[in-house]
Amino acid sequence: MSTYITRLDADGGGLRLAVKDLIDIAGLPTTAGSRAVADQAEPAAADAPCLAGARAAGAVITGKTNLNELAFGASGRNEHYGTPVNPLDPALLPGGSSSGSAVAVATGDADVAYGSDTGGSIRVPAAYCGITGLKTTHGRIPLTGVWPLSPSLDTVGPMATTVAGVATGMALLEPGFAVAAAPATRLGRLRPESTNVDPVIDAAIDQAVARAGIPVADLELPGWTDALKAVYSIMDSEIIACHGRLLADPQDRAKLGALVRERLIEAAAVTSEQTDLARAYQRTWQARFDQLFGQADVLVMAAVAIFPAAVADPEAGGHTRCTAPVNLAGLPALALPVPSSRGLPAGLQLIGPPGSEELLLATGAVIEAAAGFVR
Repeated sequence: MSTYITRLDADGGGLRLAVKDLIDIAGLPTTAGSRAVADQAEPAAADAPCLAGARAAGAVITGKTNLNELAFGASGRNEHYGTPVNPLDPALLPGGSSSGSAVAVATGDADVAYGSDTGGSIRVPAAYCGITGLKTTHGRIPLTGVWPLSPSLDTVGPMATTVAGVATGMALLEPGFAVAAAPATRLGRLRPESTNVDPVIDAAIDQAVARAGIPVADLELPGWTDALKAVYSIMDSEIIACHGRLLADPQDRAKLGALVRERLIEAAAVTSEQTDLARAYQRTWQARFDQLFGQADVLVMAAVAIFPAAVADPEAGGHTRCTAPVNLAGLPALALPVPSSRGLPAGLQLIGPPGSEELLLATGAVIEAAAGFVR
């Protein structure tokens, strides 16, 4: 079954939790969706610390979910373990890299799933599968015991069918977490030109926000294309620093899927000068967001610029052009589905200041109720 890499006995009355196979579960190997990694992986000696709250709450782990190999991609495709099937339409990509986590939730196989998000890997599959997913503030959830893609960008967060389900997931990740008592009172609408958002998606977002009745103003955020270049340079340099050995060792290299092997080769070409420039731009980019949060409590834009492409489309791309710059800034962001005239849900993204997950979920709940999306 392509949703899971390892399926576990989920008998019991507790909340059912699916865990992306980047996160250590005691007694199970962590494969990162890769044969090159799986062939050398030993059973984890202990759970990753981010699982402690779920264990204490008696959650039942349904299994370790599939993903893009090494979490290095956003289509959801996996050449080793199969591509999880999008329950909205089996012909469409599920999105990734947290593809199995999104599908486990969307099919009702799990109540909550944990994913990781380095450039959009929670929000993209949430949008494509019509569920809700939260990218947390960088550093809020511990990453010990989590397979790294790009440590300065990596985050762990919850996925569920509803905002309330995501709040439950946050309370497992961070015991004591509670949604804010009131939503944002000022929304800032972003429409970065370089994202080329499908007009149907933009219209669906505008309609959902209008129904919610929260005051909204259009805001400008220049530099989106530069932010994309910077975040990809940092990501590429850090994955090579962490896992370049998979390219260097001929046996490991031969076991890599063709898609990820090509991406790693491209990543290895990023120079230290490019990375230094990217990190310098990162500081500028964070300052620009700080200025925007003086004008709005929460920002709203598309989570994905496109509706999911066909699984059979080898050229499908552009999945993270609305999400990755948020990772560059280290900010939390919530993706939730809203109805569209296309018949498929459109992914709406709420972005908040550092540590504002409580406010994002309170605001998302209002928009969710007003939008009336039904899976």
